[in-house]
Amino acid sequence: MEYASSLLGLLPGGRRTPGLKDLLATVGSYLPPEQVARIRAAAEFGASAHQGQKRLSGEPFIAHPVATAAILADLRLDADTLIAAILHDVIEDTPTPKDQLAARFGADVAELVDGVTKLDAIQFKSREEAQAESFRKMLLAMVRDLRVILVKLADRTHNMRTIQAMPPHRRRAIAGETLEIYAPIAERLGLYSLKLELEELGFRALYPRRYRVLEHALRKARGNQKEFLKKIERQLSEALAKRGIQARVEMREKHLYSIYKKMLRKRASLTEIVDVYGLRIIVDELDTCYRTIGVVHAVFRPMPGRFKDYIAIPRVNGYQSLHTTLFGPNAVPIEVQIRTEDMDRVAESGIAAHWKYKTGEAGGSLQQESAREWLSGLVALQENGNSEEFLESVKVDLYPDKVYVFTPKGRILRLPSGATVVDFAYAVHTDVGNRCVAAKVDRRLTPLRTVLRNGQTVEIITAKGAVPNPAWVGFVVTAKARSAIRHYLKGLRRSEAIALGQRLLAQALEEFHLSLEDVAPETCAATLAELGMQDMNELNEKIGLGERLAPLVARRLLPTGVEPGTTLPAPLAIAGTEGLLVSYARCCFPLPNDPVFAFLSAGRGVVIHRERCVNVEDYRKHPEKWLPVSWQSAPERRFSSEIRVDVVNRTGVLAHVAAAIASADTNIHHVSIEEQEGDASILTFELKVRDRKQLAQVMRVVRRLPDVTRVTRTIAAHAPETSSNSDDADDAEANSRTP
Repeated sequence: MEYASSLLGLLPGGRRTPGLKDLLATVGSYLPPEQVARIRAAAEFGASAHQGQKRLSGEPFIAHPVATAAILADLRLDADTLIAAILHDVIEDTPTPKDQLAARFGADVAELVDGVTKLDAIQFKSREEAQAESFRKMLLAMVRDLRVILVKLADRTHNMRTIQAMPPHRRRAIAGETLEIYAPIAERLGLYSLKLELEELGFRALYPRRYRVLEHALRKARGNQKEFLKKIERQLSEALAKRGIQARVEMREKHLYSIYKKMLRKRASLTEIVDVYGLRIIVDELDTCYRTIGVVHAVFRPMPGRFKDYIAIPRVNGYQSLHTTLFGPNAVPIEVQIRTEDMDRVAESGIAAHWKYKTGEAGGSLQQESAREWLSGLVALQENGNSEEFLESVKVDLYPDKVYVFTPKGRILRLPSGATVVDFAYAVHTDVGNRCVAAKVDRRLTPLRTVLRNGQTVEIITAKGAVPNPAWVGFVVTAKARSAIRHYLKGLRRSEAIALGQRLLAQALEEFHLSLEDVAPETCAATLAELGMQDMNELNEKIGLGERLAPLVARRLLPTGVEPGTTLPAPLAIAGTEGLLVSYARCCFPLPNDPVFAFLSAGRGVVIHRERCVNVEDYRKHPEKWLPVSWQSAPERRFSSEIRVDVVNRTGVLAHVAAAIASADTNIHHVSIEEQEGDASILTFELKVRDRKQLAQVMRVVRRLPDVTRVTRTIAAHAPETSSNSDDADDAEANSRTP
């Protein structure tokens, strides 16, 4: 039969791929015979299920899952994981149901296969959304069982090995995804052997010409460097032997993709990248590592600032080793890694290094605990936002950590490079992040947006009732912080939208001399069903967000025969503290007591403009979106406003104007300078003021300065609101005027 020959690993033309014979030989070296028999049975079942199916290369399909299992067998994974690897495409590509797999090979195998299976049966808006949702499902399955990602990484590795059969555009897309997502996941879980291969294969498929040029250049330079390093290797081996240290010194060649990334990062040519090769020293015990570093530094002078102790402070994926860079002969830098045999095994296999092969249960290794801690955070991330947001959030956490900081009690926290005080607060606990109001870095008060550096001690100051600031989203870098802030803001936005929607609907019903209590429950239910809404809260939310118009909804709720009244509905009172759903246009900077115009914008809620703003003209064409508004008597916040100051360009004029503004108890939020012809300049200030009265006071103070020729309040309008001759009168009149 076709599937029987495919199990032997034969490809078209007689080429060989890792087949069943190779797989069984590997697993037979560490698994008992009954488990080997289960793996053979799974291969026969999979071959039968995939009978007649071929890959693009022309080989029988079963060759791929068997090769996937062989990759995992090299990592010495348990039988259930290998069986899941053999069957990982059965649910997706054949009629075989999950229940059948569970009955034949056990529930664990069925769950593993389901975790890897893509979501092709679901219809998505775009390929990106389908990819993100598939990735989301796989990562959440990892939370239940880490072996899901091992199967997926092995699957991706074999697909990359055989990617040449794909058309060029698919090769580039898959290679980009591999470099962007799967290789970083392998690194995050400490699976360096898979990470290096995925990077190499992805680089070759994504940039084939760059790969060939770089490979050729390295091949030419390889001979001289190898001889050079062999001499250093002998010197170090002899020095260690004299000290009675048993060690294995190995020469290692830097990975092609890592050299390419270093060239990009440093904007350097290959000839400038001198540390293409390095040395690895493997010893028997942990304390021997530190003795070895002393010997190495005695033989060759260490490069300052390049020693890293990943044994005392392991990387986030559990990697442990001592790193140092030495000045070799002719001042050529030599990178050296020092580790134990166990650390070396973990460095290559990561979370797979301490797997209990017979039971399939993960041991309590540092790598697996770290991986589980990371994965448990994915549960919280996936609850906030859609699949594509989730995928972007996960990408943030996939790259190596660079910053190690301390809590006041000495606990070490690892954060990405560029992490801020707020990121630290959320890393401690979500509640700490939500309630943080200030922070001390090395016992000194510091702004919350401060970027942290290695070795700093951070203390977070919290306050009862404090809430996240929307501005934090602009500077946090960790997925946990960004997700928690967005989750809070979404909840806040929804509650504000519901409250605003209730006010707008009540206002619309007033036109008909009705309130919501006057509407029959069956009429409400029918309207909700017609609009596809679950309840009134959802309807009010849509109205508040501007996605449904309150007048149209009100008409649907009317009892038969009711006609509009003759009285206008009362204007919506605004105070400036309505939160996220009432915003003030930055084109005209409306202030309390300005005549204003409001309209509903889908997704933004109510947007307030000044009546004279030129941008209002377009909205006047849609009267159904107009909204009557009025200012409350005592606004409770400061508003942005902008003034333009024409000055004679003399030394210190900016400082004089800024001092005059400050003397009027006004904050300057932003300033810009535009030079004119001759000795004139235009200074534009964005200020924070309470109302028109305070703005008028600022303008009067500034106008009195000797070098100021004109002060105007800027606005996207038909004409400037004020001028050097009429500002005082105009502003005085405005102070007594209401909309």
